Formats: sequence, C-alpha cells, structure tokens
Amino acid sequence: MNAPAITHQFQTARRVNASLTAAIEKRALHWMAQRAPRWVSSDQLTALGLGAQIAAGACYALARFDRRALLLVIVCLAFNWLGDSLDGTLARVRHHERPRYGFYVDHVVDIFGAAALMYGLGCSGLLHWATAIALLVAFLILSAESYLATYTLSCFQLSQGLFGPTEIRILLVLGNLAALRSPCATLFGHRFLLFDLGGVIAAAIMFAMAIAVTVRHTAQLYCQEPLP
Repeated sequence: MNAPAITHQFQTARRVNASLTAAIEKRALHWMAQRAPRWVSSDQLTALGLGAQIAAGACYALARFDRRALLLVIVCLAFNWLGDSLDGTLARVRHHERPRYGFYVDHVVDIFGAAALMYGLGCSGLLHWATAIALLVAFLILSAESYLATYTLSCFQLSQGLFGPTEIRILLVLGNLAALRSPCATLFGHRFLLFDLGGVIAAAIMFAMAIAVTVRHTAQLYCQEPLP
C-alpha cells in the first residue's frame, strides 16, 4: 500500500526592492505587462533575458577586436532588462504565478547569465581576468546570501541598499560609453583600465555588503532562535 503524499502550502517570501529606480520601474513594467500580446509568455521572457545576457558576454569578447561592439552590449543589456524584469510581472498580472518554479528558474538563469557576462568581460581586454573573477565571486556570494535569507527569513531582497539589477545595468551602459571613447582612466597620476578601476571598486562594495548583511541576518536569526 502506497504511503499518502505529504502536501504543504508553499509560502511566498515578501519581496523588498528599495533601489533608486524601483518605483518608476514597477509602474513601467506593469504598464507593459497589461499591453503585452497574449502569445508572449513569462517563460519566453525569461529565455530572452538569458539569451540577451549571454549575447552581451559574446559582444564584450568581440570588443577586444572592435570597441564598437560595446554598443551591441548596450542593446543586449536592454533586452536582458526587458526579459529578466518583465517575466515575473507578466505572470502576476495574468495570475499565472508559479512561485517555486519562477524563483528557482529566475535565479538559476541569473547565475548562468552572470557567468557568461563576466567571461565575456574577461575576454574583452577591457579589464584583467582577476578583476572579472573577483566580480563574479562577489556576485555569487551576495546572491547566495540573499537566497539563504529568503528561505530562513521569508524576505527576498531584490536590491541591496539603493542598488539593484537595473542600477548595475545602467552603470555598465555608462562604463561602455566611456570605454568606447577611451578604455583607460587616470587616478592619482596613475593610468588604469577603466573597467579594472570600476570592477575593483564594485567587487569591494559587494564583498562589504555581503559581510554586512550576513552579520545583520545572523544576529536577527539568533534573536529569533537563541540558545536555551
């Protein structure tokens, strides 16, 4: 005799987004989701976001031979924003939510997409491989902390402070436009690759943020579950 299946109600974590563009982005995405053609699905948008991010990495690699490929990166980042940001909103507007599937697929896609983007940057000659690896490791650590906090605290932080994925894309676009003009920058009389300089600063900030939120969440969980 088969044992009865054990069922439980999945609890969706509270979503928190305090980034600079969160309010205007939410309104824009809701407007687009209401007007999207019926044949467009959230899965198609997720695939678009991943494909665009992989294409952005490929275009960064091409920029090693022709910096005008950085303009193609900007186009790819725009499509990545569209797919990555609109998929969940479209599902909610149409009442097609799949909270476990959506959360899992969306963030697995983010991990593969980030790896492709950083690999492309490492091949671009616009920064050293050590910087690209440091950026990827910092992103993965911050992401892992966010996913663990979502499970243990039922609160999913879409942004860290005032910065979220959209702000990062905007900074990449600005960096591409600056690198299109000149891939180098001068600081304190020393000449650096522009993306090296920005990448080191970004990686340091992400590592610091990961440590800060880890300490805060550990303290919060300890208060909720203290030793007897």
